[in-house]
Amino acid sequence: MGDVPQPLGSLDVALAHARQLLAKDPQLAARQALEILAAAPGHPLALLILGAAHRIGGQTHAALEVLEPLAREQPRAAPVQLELGIALGEAGRPAEAAAALRRALLVKPDSADAWRALADALDAQGDGRGADEARARYLQAATRDPRLLEAGAALVRNELPLAEARLRAHLNAFPTDVAALRMLAEVAGRLERYRDAQQLLERCLELAPGFDAARHNYAFVLNRQGKAELALPQVEQLLAREPRHPGYRNLHAAVLANLGDYRGSIRIYEAVLKEFPRQARVWMSLGHSLKTAGRQDESIAAYRHAIALEPTLGEAYWSLANLKTFRFTAADVAALRAALARTDLPDDDRLHFEFALGKALEDGACYEESFTHYAQGNALRRAAHPYSAEENARFVERSRALFTREFFAARAGGGSEARDPIFVLGLPRSGSTLVEQILASHSLVEGTMELPDIPVLAREIAARRPEGSEAGFLPALAALGPPELRELGERYLARTRALRRTAAPYFVDKMPNNWLHVGLIQLILPNARIIDTRRHPLGCCFSCFKQQFARGQSFTYDLEDLGRYYRDYVRLMHHFDAVLPGRVHRVFYEDMISGTEAEVRRLLEYCGLPFEEGCLRYYENERAVRTASSEQVRQPIFRDALEQWRHYEPWLGPLKSALGPVLTAYPSVPAGF
Repeated sequence: MGDVPQPLGSLDVALAHARQLLAKDPQLAARQALEILAAAPGHPLALLILGAAHRIGGQTHAALEVLEPLAREQPRAAPVQLELGIALGEAGRPAEAAAALRRALLVKPDSADAWRALADALDAQGDGRGADEARARYLQAATRDPRLLEAGAALVRNELPLAEARLRAHLNAFPTDVAALRMLAEVAGRLERYRDAQQLLERCLELAPGFDAARHNYAFVLNRQGKAELALPQVEQLLAREPRHPGYRNLHAAVLANLGDYRGSIRIYEAVLKEFPRQARVWMSLGHSLKTAGRQDESIAAYRHAIALEPTLGEAYWSLANLKTFRFTAADVAALRAALARTDLPDDDRLHFEFALGKALEDGACYEESFTHYAQGNALRRAAHPYSAEENARFVERSRALFTREFFAARAGGGSEARDPIFVLGLPRSGSTLVEQILASHSLVEGTMELPDIPVLAREIAARRPEGSEAGFLPALAALGPPELRELGERYLARTRALRRTAAPYFVDKMPNNWLHVGLIQLILPNARIIDTRRHPLGCCFSCFKQQFARGQSFTYDLEDLGRYYRDYVRLMHHFDAVLPGRVHRVFYEDMISGTEAEVRRLLEYCGLPFEEGCLRYYENERAVRTASSEQVRQPIFRDALEQWRHYEPWLGPLKSALGPVLTAYPSVPAGF
C-alpha cells in the first residue's frame, strides 16, 4: 500500500474488519475506524478507511477533510491518492481529481480503478480524447490475458487494425469476455461502424447487465446513429444509479437535444455547469443548444466562456463562426492566427481554427487567404473521413436501373397511406432550411429537424439480405413485398412521432441526403410530399466547402468530389422526374429569393395547404432550428449569399470541371442526362 504501514496483531484484525464493513455498512466502518484512531491516533490506514467510509456514505465534504491532509502526508500512497481522486471527482473538482489519480498511477500504473476514475474525471472536464485513452488503459489494466493486454495497448496508440485482430482472436476462444466485447465495440465506434458497435454492446449487456461503462457506450452509440429515443432509457437507467455522474448527465442532455427537447437539454447543461463550472466543452455544448433555441446572445456568451477556459478549443471558435451573422474582432483574428502557428495543436482543433479563420478573412474581404484556410481545413477533414465518388456514382446508376415506371407500378398500393411527412431534400446549403422554416410557419405543419430515420431504415434494409439474394440495400429493397413496405412506413412514423411536439397534422423531415432515398420514400410512404431544394451549383457547392460539417457529409471536403456529387444528385432527381412525373416539387433558391410570395404559394399548393400570411413572415417563428442557417432564417429574406461564391471563382476550377454540363445548363438539366 505504498508508504502506508501495515498493521500488526489485534490492530491488524480491527483494520481488516473495518475494511470489510466498507462495502456492507459504511457508517459502521466509519465508527470502527474512529475507534481504531482513538487507540492509534493518526494511523494512516484507519484514516483512509474513515475517508472512504464518509465518501461511500455520501459525505463528500467530510471525506475530503480526512483525505486531503492524509494525501499530503502520504504523497506516494497509491490507495490514498486513488480515494482522494474519487472523492474530488464526486465533489465537482475534476481537475484536482485527475491530478490525484495521476499521482496514484505514478506509483501503481496498472491500477484499473485509477484509470477508470481518471477517465470519468477527464470526461467531466470535457477532455473526450484523454478520457478515451484512460478508458483504454483501464481495459488494458483490467485483464491479464496477453492478447487483451496487446489490444489495450494498441487502442491507446490508436492502432485500430491491430487492436481489432487481437480482440477477434481472443473472442474466438472466449466469446463471453465482456471486457473484450466492449473493447471491440470501442474499435468499431472509432471506425464509425456504429451498427457493429451497437451489436457488440448489446451482447455485452446481455451477458453483464450491470456493466455500466458498456451501457454508457451503448447509449452513446445509439444516439450517434440517430436513435435518440432508444438511447434515452439507457441513460435514464444509468442516472438512476449515479444521478450526479457528469458524463451520464452530459449524454442525457445530448440525447434530449436530438429529441428536440432543447429546454431540457439547456436545463441539464446549466445544472452540470453549476457543479463543474470549468468544463469548456460543456459550455460549448450549452452554446449549441442555446443557438438552436434561438437564444443567440446567450450562445455567444457560452462559446466565449468555453474559449476563456480553453483557448485552444478550436471547435468553440468555429461555433462562433458558424452562427453566420457573427463577426470576429481583430483580437479574435490574432488569437486564431496564434493558435494555427502552434506546433502542438491536435488536428481536430487545427481544422476548426482553419475554418474559423477562413470565415473571419471572408468577412474581411481577404478572399485568397480565406480560400487557403478553407482548403487546409478541408484537407485535414478529408484525411480523417475518406469518401469515394465512384461508389456514390455506382449507387446512383444502380438506382436508376432499378426504379423504373414498371417497378413502381408493380408495387402500387404498398406502403403506409399516411400523409403526415413532408420531405425537404437536396444538397446541404441549398436553401432547405429556408423552405423548412416557411412550411413550419404554417398552422398545420410542424418543423422538426434533419431526421436520420430514412437513412437508418435504409441501413436496416441492407442488413436484412434475404437468403439467396444479392448483398446490398437495393436488392434487399426490391425483395420486399407490400406488407413489409407498409410496416417500414409505419415504423418510420412511429420513430418520428417521439420528435413531434404539437398536434399539427403534417411535419417536415429536412434531411438533405434523403435525395438518395426517394425510391424508398415512394415505396413506404407513397402519399408523403417530397420537395427538392436546388441552388446554383457553384453557390451551393462552395457554401458546402466552407461549411465544416462534423459528420455525414464527407463529399464536401474536396471540390472535385463536391462537383461529382452535385452532378449525381441532378442525374438521379432527373430520373425520378421522368418515372414519377410531378411527384417531386422543386424549389430553386434564386426564385424563392426573387419572387418569395409566388414561390411560397406554389409550395403550399403542392403540399395541399391553404395560403397563410405567416409563411411570408417565417423569420418571426421562434421554433428551434438545428442547422448552420439557423440565424439566417431568423431574418427576412437573406440575399447576401447568392453571389458570394464569385469572390472565390479564381480557385474553383476543379469544381467547375467536375460539374461539367450541369453547370452550364443550370437551372435546366443537360440534354440526354
